Amino acid sequence: MTDHPLHPAPTATVARPRRGGRLSPMTRRRLANFRANRRGYYAFWIFLVLFVVSLFAEVIANDRPLLIWFDGEPYLPIFEVYEETVFGGEFPTEADYRDPFVADLINERGWMIWPPIPYSYSTINYDLPVPAPAPPSADNWLGTDDQGRDVVARLIYGFRISVLFGLTLTLASSVLGIAAGAVQGYFGGLTDLMFQRFIEIWQGLPTLFLLIIMASVVEPNFWWLLGLLLLFSWMQLVGVVRAEFLRARNFDYVRAARALGASDVVIMAKHVLPNAMVATLTFLPFILNGSITTLTALDFLGFGLPPGSPSLGELLAQGKANLQAPWLGLTAFFVLAIMLSLLIFVGEAVRDAFDPRKTTGAVPRG
Repeated sequence: MTDHPLHPAPTATVARPRRGGRLSPMTRRRLANFRANRRGYYAFWIFLVLFVVSLFAEVIANDRPLLIWFDGEPYLPIFEVYEETVFGGEFPTEADYRDPFVADLINERGWMIWPPIPYSYSTINYDLPVPAPAPPSADNWLGTDDQGRDVVARLIYGFRISVLFGLTLTLASSVLGIAAGAVQGYFGGLTDLMFQRFIEIWQGLPTLFLLIIMASVVEPNFWWLLGLLLLFSWMQLVGVVRAEFLRARNFDYVRAARALGASDVVIMAKHVLPNAMVATLTFLPFILNGSITTLTALDFLGFGLPPGSPSLGELLAQGKANLQAPWLGLTAFFVLAIMLSLLIFVGEAVRDAFDPRKTTGAVPRG
């Protein structure tokens, strides 16, 4: 049987899988450019590993055992508070597992598994062979501060607080800054003029003096500092986003969307904002760097987190006050230098990834 010339038999078509998954060619080019910057690429993974490790600070450095097996039953002190009477003690208060008396009670009828660093950020080592600050030893790997607290434990907790504070402040200020810059650039005219005058006045306020005044009235904490710094840090991205919206608001595709009846919010969010985000994303690692530096500077001056909180700035202040203990200042310096350098390298890699001059090559095969 032969096919009719006007009605040929249908031919089977084989669907070719799309290479690279669901990523667009532009996204794949940007990822390839990011990986091409070896220094920034490795810095990103090193910083990510350090940050993830710090999130489990309670498991790495704690003055409570990870697991207690007592009388055939498991206990998890890092998640729950147990009284001393639970283990045969005399007082109905929280058990001090570093107390030799409590430790002997548990070891007689069970065992304990301690974290790699048996100190929390506030644990005082009363068994130091020399007066505090004590130099590095097998018990305290980087020594102790002037109150006998383990420096490594305070570094781990302080690193986590610094990065979480910086990330939260960066994200919150970026959202406010992008929204303000979008409104200014899109509407322009009187709205842009009034907003610019407000920003000029707001930028002229002395932030440090306001912090000093407020610190004498209210005891600062994590969220209080975050809210106060957010009042002044949101302006960092306004200029970049405003320029992008001013440039793109009269493009043909924006006029076409407006002619089709799209609302201003839809045009700003769907059509113009993606273009502005390219320039915005390149600034985020540097803004994060500045946020961490701001918290460190405030802690160094004594206007940051409450006294006793694990802080890199507070460790720097201790190094300044205890020149006879150089391990304090050197440890804080190297940790800050490495952390901020990693963020700068990541920022350079992100900048290369979004550089239009480096996204015109062939699409990488994936």
